[in-house]
Amino acid sequence: MNFFARLYYRHRKLWKAVRLYLVIAGPGIVVMVADNDAGGITTYAATGAKYGYHLIWFLLLLIPVAYYVQEMTVRLGAVTKRGHAEAIFDGFGAFWGWFSLLDLMLVDWLTLVTEFVGMTAALSIFGVPPWLTVAAVIVLMAIIVLHGRYWTFEKLSLLFCALNLIYIPGAFLVHPSVRDILRQGLIPNFAGGFNGQMFFFLMANIGTTIAPWMLFFQQSAVVDKGMLEKDIPWGRFDTLLGSFVTVIVAVFIVVVTGTVLHGVDIDSAAQAAQELMKTDRYVGTFLAIGLFDAGLLGAICISLASSWAFGEIFGWAHSLNTKIRQAPWFYATYFFTLVTAGLVVLIPHAPLVLITLFVQVIAVTLLPAALVFLILLLNDRATMGAYCNTVTQNVIGGFIVTAIVVLSTLYGITVMFPNLFT
Repeated sequence: MNFFARLYYRHRKLWKAVRLYLVIAGPGIVVMVADNDAGGITTYAATGAKYGYHLIWFLLLLIPVAYYVQEMTVRLGAVTKRGHAEAIFDGFGAFWGWFSLLDLMLVDWLTLVTEFVGMTAALSIFGVPPWLTVAAVIVLMAIIVLHGRYWTFEKLSLLFCALNLIYIPGAFLVHPSVRDILRQGLIPNFAGGFNGQMFFFLMANIGTTIAPWMLFFQQSAVVDKGMLEKDIPWGRFDTLLGSFVTVIVAVFIVVVTGTVLHGVDIDSAAQAAQELMKTDRYVGTFLAIGLFDAGLLGAICISLASSWAFGEIFGWAHSLNTKIRQAPWFYATYFFTLVTAGLVVLIPHAPLVLITLFVQVIAVTLLPAALVFLILLLNDRATMGAYCNTVTQNVIGGFIVTAIVVLSTLYGITVMFPNLFT
């Protein structure tokens, strides 16, 4: 009888923990999966087509990197109850505050353009004209955010996150060689040589896994959700789970294109989907649907990151728990960035593919400054108290910043001296 009683109480304790996590879950998974946006899908598809399975090991290294970076925003938001933009203004003054805000707005807007590029390209495969895609997306995003509840936005976003897993069955349908994946993908190597193109792809993969907008989005989401210090352990778990999901999905995309399209020059995920349809129409369709979903989820989150930041700086009401008449400037900023980015896609002969690839590199180039601000804020013991960064966390954060700066510098050197590493 005691055995069954213990089993019952353990089950009840476990179920209670699961229910508690489901209440807290959201910001970490949403921000991580949203980072597998249209530009990210293009980057992973191009990586697999160019290098096959050889850079899978590099993607796996990004799991702890993404977690350590985003985990800091959970602590900072839950303790200070301030978004990232507001925290920088208060901690470093107006000059650096405006610097970080303008940095964010530039990258956010360019990235938002790439989301529309991905969505229009994905639906064009099915015969939907770009203007209709842009109009439909703006209407859908208006419906999602205008309910006046953060909870509604988050749960709908989690549904889009679930759809992002569509790449996983697609990888099994192309029947990759598990032996080749393990032999080529898990042993660190630089297939094709140590050159500028390799640096470009490494930086693009970092930029699409960790981006400045993610810091602003998750911290503001933590505040808008109302998370407290006691919720930090669950917020950490949510972020860790999201880190695994986003990289594992990226690996499956690389496996798909690395299996079927290795050696084919791929400029976009839409092109990859069309090429895959020649081999297996289901796999190609999965990639196209996933590309649209990724662009939509990314567009929602990136637009909100900018709107939250502007609201924090100008003192406007800036919560999804407010109606449009209570926070007109918050929603105006949201739709302004959304509409202007969507219109760029409709410009005839705009270099959309080039924009998509280089936005990832721009993002990782501007990332070190954002990370330095974040680490310094987490070392303010007077504000953070027991949640201040430890020595280990500072060492890890410093290593991440240094690695990104080194890669950026090496990439710049290879651009100026293209034959240096050949």
